[in-house]
Amino acid sequence: MSMKWNRFTIATTTQAEDLIGEMLSELGIEGIEIEDNVPLSKEDTMAMFVDILPELPPDEGKAKISFYLEPEEDIEVILKKVKEGLEELKDFVEIGEGTITESETEDKDWINNWKQFFKPFTVDDILIKPTWEKIPEKDKDKILVEIDPGTAFGTGLHETTQLCIKQLKKYVKSDTKVLDIGTGSGILSIVALKLGAQEAIGTDLDPNAISAAEENRIANQIEEEKFSVYIGNVIEEEELVERIGERSYDIVTANILADIIIPLQKIIPRFLKAGGIFISSGILDTKEEAVKEAIEKNPDLEIIETTYQGEWVSITTVKR
Repeated sequence: MSMKWNRFTIATTTQAEDLIGEMLSELGIEGIEIEDNVPLSKEDTMAMFVDILPELPPDEGKAKISFYLEPEEDIEVILKKVKEGLEELKDFVEIGEGTITESETEDKDWINNWKQFFKPFTVDDILIKPTWEKIPEKDKDKILVEIDPGTAFGTGLHETTQLCIKQLKKYVKSDTKVLDIGTGSGILSIVALKLGAQEAIGTDLDPNAISAAEENRIANQIEEEKFSVYIGNVIEEEELVERIGERSYDIVTANILADIIIPLQKIIPRFLKAGGIFISSGILDTKEEAVKEAIEKNPDLEIIETTYQGEWVSITTVKR
């Protein structure tokens, strides 16, 4: 039986967001939602895993901060403390209207609600299923990959992930060493290892990737020494490049943004052995030519295959 929650929304300013968030946290209120039209920074964009960012209305400095209280909580006391906190913040920051409106909402498991939409599916002879679902009888003979992405990106459902998986199937051999840039949940590394790769190294900007990839490694009974994840930006952090190793990999995968692949392709040859393969996706068809143009200027890479699924593109290159 679902339970009703009370939702409270504070009308405020973007400059007060952080301070109000801290104040709510100190009162024991967790899981706030912030709505604003602040444009994403370059860092925000690079940490995201979508190729089309939403077009936001002009940023007028306004924000809405919502939080949720259970009916059995002493709502009157908590709201009194929130209002007092807002009054105190007025001495430090412009909080705007500072009004609180109330509405009622159905009980939601905010973190896990999406799971109802993630069902087992196949990519050729590979079955990808969430850790909480049973193996369908008809798929028991397939290569099994179990994924719980947690808060990191990567269920395998997205067309770009499937494009990469199909390319991995073509190129992974028993002695293959894989570098997975933007590993997220670790799905591409785990698929490569399930296909027989010797070792996989993942990198990501999101610290959540470490725990998500580790949980998925364990769920798939992969030995610890076969799969490691490092947090950092290979484009900007020379120390990270040195840690993961140059000219060490037979395959590099990058299922990220086209706008990141364009600068990333410049350093890909540093990671690949001679004749190594670079599989890239996360590329919308509208960005295909821009990515290809950049790669064609790279004297160390040659495009050998372009594959498509829906409006998404995967470009596979070889190190000359």
